[in-house]
Amino acid sequence: MRTTFMAKPNEVERKWHLIDATGKTLGRLASEAASLIRGKHKPQFTPHVDTGDFVVIINAEKIVLTGNKLANKMYYRHSMHPGGLKVTPAGEMLKNKPERVLEFAIHGMLPKNRLGDKLKLKLKVYAGSEHPHQAQNPEVYELRG
Repeated sequence: MRTTFMAKPNEVERKWHLIDATGKTLGRLASEAASLIRGKHKPQFTPHVDTGDFVVIINAEKIVLTGNKLANKMYYRHSMHPGGLKVTPAGEMLKNKPERVLEFAIHGMLPKNRLGDKLKLKLKVYAGSEHPHQAQNPEVYELRG
């Protein structure tokens, strides 16, 4: 009788991937990073177990948005008080907090449950080319396509 393989959290081997965002398109980079964080590139992928790797993204300030997204794409937040809606265009967000643009895109592609909350901690985004994760020996990851 054949049984379905299910990964156990303590048996998962984790790697660190380093992605340089210079000149990369936001959505394509985000979908690939979300897949790495989730662990979908591994043969032992199990949907309800954290089988993914850590992802370090550098040069977030050099990400590219296609079309008119710099002016038309908006980021919304609300203070939960009447009239407390704040709207920020993508161009302004990219200028002031470039890490947040990538974080929002990647977090939106992860599960919306307790597992997703854990997976979000495995993403590290930095605006410049410096990062404090040299000790983990991150492997440089080249995006497909």
